Amino acid sequence: MLPLLPVIILHTVGVLRGTSAASHHNCNGPLASALPDSSFHASSQSSAGYAAFNARLNRRDGAGGWSPLVTDQDPWLQVDLREQMEVTAVATQGRHDSWDWVSSYLLLHSDTGRIWKQYRQEDGVERFVGNVNSEAVVHNKLSHPVRTRFLRFVPLDWNPSGWMGLRVEVFGCSYKSYVADFDGRSSLLYRFNQKSMSTVKDVISLRFKSHQAEGVLLHGEGQRGDYITLELHRGRLDLYLNLDDSRPRFSSRRVAVTVGSLLDDQHWHSVHIERFNKQVNLTVDSHTQHFQTKGEGHSLEVDYELSFGGIPLPGKPGTFLRRNFHGCMENLYYNGINIIDLAKRRKPQIHSVGNVTFSCSQHQVVACTFLSSSSSFLSLPSAAPTAGEFSVGFQFRTWNPDGLLLSVQLSPSPQKLELLISNSWLHLTLHSAGRQRTEVSAGRRVNDGLWHSVGLSTGDLQVALTLDGEPSSSMELWERVESRSSFYFGGCRPRDCLGQTPAFQGCMQLIFINNQLVNLSLVQQGILGNYNQLQFDTCNMKDRCLPNLCEHGARCSQTWSSFSCDCSGTGYSGATCHNSIYESSCEAYKLSGSSSGFYFIDPDGSGPLGPAQVYCNMTEKKVWTVLSHNSTAPVKVQGSSPQKPHIMKLSYNASSEQLRAIVSGSEQCQQEVVYSCRKSRLFNTKDGSPLSWWLDRDGERRSYWGGFLPGVQQCSCSLEENCLDMNYFCNCDADTDSWANDTGVLSYKDHLPVSQVVIGDANRTGSQAVYRVGALRCYGDRSIWNAASFYQESSYLYFPTLQAELASDISFYFKTSTPSGVFLENQGLKDFIRVELSSPSTVAFSFDVGNGPAVLAVKSHLPLNDRQWHYVRAERNVKEASLQVDQLPLRLLQAPADGHLRLRLSSQLFVGGTASQQRGFLGCIRSLTVNGVGFDLEERAKMTPGVSAGCPGYCSGSSSLCHNRGRCVEKSNGYICDCSQSAYGGTTCNQEVSVSFDRESSVTYTFQEPFSVMQNRSSQASSASTDSRAREDVAFSFVTAQRPAMLLTVSTFSQQHIAVILTRNGSLQIWYHLQTDRSPDVFSPALSNLADGRLHRIRVHRVGKNLYVQIDQDIHRKYTLSSDAELILIRSLTLGKVIRMDSLAEEVGRAASKGFVGCLSSVQFNHVAPLKAALTNRGSSLVTIRGPMVQSNCGALAESTSHIQQDQAANEDKEPSSGSTQKDLAVIAGVVTAVVFIAVCALAVISRLLYQQRRAQRSSSTKEEQSHSMYTDYRTELHLHNAVRDNVKEYYI
Repeated sequence: MLPLLPVIILHTVGVLRGTSAASHHNCNGPLASALPDSSFHASSQSSAGYAAFNARLNRRDGAGGWSPLVTDQDPWLQVDLREQMEVTAVATQGRHDSWDWVSSYLLLHSDTGRIWKQYRQEDGVERFVGNVNSEAVVHNKLSHPVRTRFLRFVPLDWNPSGWMGLRVEVFGCSYKSYVADFDGRSSLLYRFNQKSMSTVKDVISLRFKSHQAEGVLLHGEGQRGDYITLELHRGRLDLYLNLDDSRPRFSSRRVAVTVGSLLDDQHWHSVHIERFNKQVNLTVDSHTQHFQTKGEGHSLEVDYELSFGGIPLPGKPGTFLRRNFHGCMENLYYNGINIIDLAKRRKPQIHSVGNVTFSCSQHQVVACTFLSSSSSFLSLPSAAPTAGEFSVGFQFRTWNPDGLLLSVQLSPSPQKLELLISNSWLHLTLHSAGRQRTEVSAGRRVNDGLWHSVGLSTGDLQVALTLDGEPSSSMELWERVESRSSFYFGGCRPRDCLGQTPAFQGCMQLIFINNQLVNLSLVQQGILGNYNQLQFDTCNMKDRCLPNLCEHGARCSQTWSSFSCDCSGTGYSGATCHNSIYESSCEAYKLSGSSSGFYFIDPDGSGPLGPAQVYCNMTEKKVWTVLSHNSTAPVKVQGSSPQKPHIMKLSYNASSEQLRAIVSGSEQCQQEVVYSCRKSRLFNTKDGSPLSWWLDRDGERRSYWGGFLPGVQQCSCSLEENCLDMNYFCNCDADTDSWANDTGVLSYKDHLPVSQVVIGDANRTGSQAVYRVGALRCYGDRSIWNAASFYQESSYLYFPTLQAELASDISFYFKTSTPSGVFLENQGLKDFIRVELSSPSTVAFSFDVGNGPAVLAVKSHLPLNDRQWHYVRAERNVKEASLQVDQLPLRLLQAPADGHLRLRLSSQLFVGGTASQQRGFLGCIRSLTVNGVGFDLEERAKMTPGVSAGCPGYCSGSSSLCHNRGRCVEKSNGYICDCSQSAYGGTTCNQEVSVSFDRESSVTYTFQEPFSVMQNRSSQASSASTDSRAREDVAFSFVTAQRPAMLLTVSTFSQQHIAVILTRNGSLQIWYHLQTDRSPDVFSPALSNLADGRLHRIRVHRVGKNLYVQIDQDIHRKYTLSSDAELILIRSLTLGKVIRMDSLAEEVGRAASKGFVGCLSSVQFNHVAPLKAALTNRGSSLVTIRGPMVQSNCGALAESTSHIQQDQAANEDKEPSSGSTQKDLAVIAGVVTAVVFIAVCALAVISRLLYQQRRAQRSSSTKEEQSHSMYTDYRTELHLHNAVRDNVKEYYI
C-alpha cells in the first residue's frame, strides 16, 4: 500500500479544497443583493415603506431601509439565501438619509428557518459592531465561515436620537454538498478490495448534525488489535484509536480523546482527523486536540470494511454493538474517497444497511432559552384536565446547580407545587397552609448540560415525578387537587416569588400540558400565555469550559454565565490557576525568611514546567540548591570493558526541562565526580581515546572529569598540575596496582547535570573502580538582581513581543525619584498593555483586549518615588486583572462575561519607555519577569544608549545585607535595614527575638478595627468566592517541656479561628475552623513528642484549600482543607494562655487554659511580628501583655535544657546500688535542675535591666539616629541633590 500513499494524499488535498469553498479564492461575492423580495422577512415593519425587502445594501427603495414597529419587543430582520451557502462576511448600513441605524447586533443562522443558532466569533463574542451613522458601510468578516441558508440580524443597540434602521449584505459563495440521512437503524459499509487495508497516513473529514447525544459515526478494526471509532457520547465527540495492540477489543483500558460539547444541538458541526504514524490531530469545529496513538505500531490496519453510522455485528446486518447515529452527515471523505457520493451512485464498494436516504430530514423540535436568573418565566394556561387531574412534561438542559423549573397554584387553596433544581438535584415540593411541606427528589447531577426529560402527574391522591425514564418518585396527597391557575415554567410571577430560589437559566423544549404539545410560536406571537426574558427558536447555550481556559491541568466547572477553576493539587492558584504557590528558587525562599530544608521550587513560575522538590541549604553565605539522584552512594565496578561497559543512568527528582530551567536560572552550578581506581584507566594511553565517559543533560558524550573547560580532555589533577605521574593527564591513567583517585568538580553549566556514567576499563586482572556522582548543586538566582538603570527619558530596552493572548503576569522592582514614567508597554493594532508610574504615589496597569481600555491603579499613602525599591506585580487573564504594589491591598478588576478574551500584540515590548519615546522612566528596574521567564536587562542594557547595566547603590547587589524579610533602605552615606516586616531584630534583621512565658503569660496582638478591614477588603470582595486567594503564612520557633500547651491562636469577628497546639502526648496539632456551620479541620503533622526541651521551628503556609506544614528542616507536608474560605475580619492573635475561649473545641480549650511554659521566638503571621511588637511597643494599644514576660534566648535555653535532660538520662541509665542511692541521685538531679533554671532566669532578668538602663542613658544622644530607625523609617526624600554627582547615572538614586 505504501506506493499508493502519494496519490491518496494528493487526492485528499484536492477534495478538501473542493469541499471548503471558503478556503480558496473569491468566496466573498454578494449573496443578498440579487435575491427576490420574498427572501426578506422581519418581525415587524413601521409601515409599507419600511418593509424588509427594502433592506438591501446601498439601495434607497421605499423609506431607504427596514425599521420595525416601536412596540416590537424582539425585532429581527431575516434573509433567506434560497439554498445552503458558505457565508464569510456580513455588512450593514443605517436607513438612508435618516437618524435610524443599528450600532450593535446579533447574528443567527439556520438551515430550516425554525431552529436557530447564535453565531459566536473566535473569542466567543456574540455582539457585532454596527453603524455610527446612516450611510457608512460597516463590514464584519466572520472569524470562521458558516454554511447556512437563513440569516437573522437581531438589533441590540441603536441611535438613541433616532430608531432602528437597517440595510444589509451577505458575502460568501456556494459549495457542493453530499448529504446522507441516518435514521438510527442504518449505516454505510465501505468495503475494501482486499482483506485488509493498512495505512500510514489517514485523513477523514465530515460534517454532521443530530438531536441525539449518543451514536457511532465511524468504526473500523483489525485482527491484530488495531481499531478506530468515532463516537458521539454525551454530546461530545470521542475518538478511540489504537495501532497494533493485542489487548481485548472492548477492555476497560480503552481511553478516548474527547473534543467538542453540546454537539446534539441540531446544527452542523465539522470534524477533521489527520493521522501520520502515531501523531494525530482531531479537530471539531475550531477546537483541536493533538495526541499520540496507543499501541506499538505506526500503521492502521483495518480488516474488510469501515462502517459509518454504527458498528454492525459480523454476519448480522442491522444489529449494533453500540447505539448508532441518528442524524445527517455531509461531505464524508475517507482518504480522499467521497463515501456518500459512492453510496448515492450505488457503487459496489458501498453496502447500505437499513434505510439511508440522501436528503437531510428536518427535525422540528423547537427550543426556547430562559436568559435571566432573576426575571425569566413562561406562563402557560392549563389545558382541560380529566377529572381534576393534570400532567406536565418537558425537556430541559442547564449548567446551573439551582433554578426553579415549574410552579403551579393548586386548588383547594392555598397550596402550591414547585419543581426545582437544588444543589444539582431535582426536587418536587408541595407547600400547604398549616401543614408541613412535603418533598421528593430525583436524579443526581441534572446540571450537566445534557437534555433531561421530566414528567409530573397527579392522580389517586399522589403526585408522581419521573426523570429520564427512571422509576418514578411519588408523594402522598391529603386530598384531591387540581391546577387553579397558569403553569409557570422557569420562574414565577413577581408577586409570588419569594426570592429564595433563582429563576431557571437554560433551555426547554417539548412542553406538554395534559398530554397536549404547546406551540411556542403562538407564545412568541402573543396569542398564547405570557413570557419575560425568553429567546425563542434557539437553545442559546454556551460551554464556557470549551476550550478549557484553566491552566496547569486544573478542572473547569461552569454556570450559565461564568466558569471557575479548581486548582486543588496543581501547585497553582488564582482565578485560572495561573500563579505558582511556590517560590522560583532557594534564593527567593531565603529572602522571604525561610531556613534550610526541603522545598518545592517552580523555576518558571507561571510557565508550564511545574514545581520540583529540592533541598535548600542556607547555612552558608551562598544559598545552595541541591538536587539528588538515584545513585548518590559509591558504586563498585568490575568486569566492564569498552565492548560491554558498565552503564549507570541517573534519575533526578525533576524532569529534564525543570533541570535545564534551574541550571540556566542559577549563577553557578557544579557536580562532584569521585573516581577511585586500581588498574582502571579513564583514557587509552596509546591514542588518548576515552575508556570511560559521562553523558550531559542532552545525552552528549563528555570525557573531561573536572573543571569548567569542556574542550580539555583532562582530569582535575592535570589542571592543578599535581598528578601522581606528570606523564599522564589523570591519576588513574598511570595504571598502577595501588589505589588512585581522580576527583573533580564539573562546573560547566551548559553540560550539567550528569545524566549517565559509562565505565569501560575494569575487566583486566586486578582491575577495579569505585565511582560516585554527587548531587547537582547550584547557587544564586540570575533574575533577582538583574537590573538596568535608565538615565535618559528617551531611552528604553526592547524585547520580543509578549506572548500574552489569554494570560500574562508581569513582576519587577523599581526605584526612582521622578514623579512619573512608563515601566513597560507593548502595543498591537488596537490592543495594548502598559504598566506605569502615573503619579508620585500611584502605579497604573492599563490594557485593552477589544472591550475598551481598562485601568487598575494602586495609590500609596506614601510617595513611591522615594529612591527605595518597590515591588509591582500585574496580571491579566480571561477572568480578571489584578495589580499588587508592595504590601498594599490587591486591586482586582473582573473581565466582562462575554467580552473579547485574546490580547493581540504585534509590536516589540518596550521596557523603561514607549515607542513614541515619551514619558520614559528614569530610575532602576530589576528582576523583570514575564510569565515566569526572567528578562536579561543587563545584557540588553550593555548595547543600548541611555541605559546601563546594574543599578548603583548599596541595596542593589545580590549580597543579602538585610535578612529574614528585612528591607534594605538606601541612605546618602550608606544603608539601614528596615526590620518592621520581619520577626527578627538587630541591625541586619538577623537577631532572634525571644520571650520566656510562664503558665499565666500571654501576648495578644489586635489587628485593625472591623470597619477598616472592610474598607481594605472592599476592592476584592467581588472575587472572594472564586479566587482562592485566601492565604496565611505562620512561622515561629519554640522550646518547652509542657504538654498540653497553647502555642498560637488567631480569632476573627466572624467566629473563625486557627489554633496551633501541643496535645497531651506532645504532638503538634493544627486546627482550622473556617466555616462555623462545619466541624473544624484538624491536622497532626508530627506525632512525635515536641515538648522535649529542644528548639523546634514551625512553618504553616496556606493557599486556598492547600495547607503546607514544615517542622524543623523536614520536608513540607501537604494537607487539604474542607474549605478555601478567607479569614473574615481578623480580631487578634494570641501567644500563650487564652482567656476568651468562645466556640473552641474541647482539646483546644484544654490547651488554651494550660497556656504555654517555655520560650517562643521569631513569631511571624503574614506581615505581622507580634512578639517583636510586644517588646518594642509595650505602650501600644495593639499589644496586650498578661502575666510575666521576660526577653530570653530560645537557642541558649534549649541547649541548657538539653544538657540537663542528658544528665538526667545518664543518671537514670546507671544501675542503682541501693534504694537510698537512687533516691539521693533523684534529689540531687532535682536540685541541680532548679538551680540551673533559676540562674538562667536571673541572668535573663539582669540582662534585660542592664539593657534598659543602657538604652535610657543613650536615648538623648541618639534621638536623631532613632528618627531614622529601622522600624519606623518610611519617610521619603522629595528633592534631588542640587550638586551634580561624579557619576551621572546615580543622580536619581
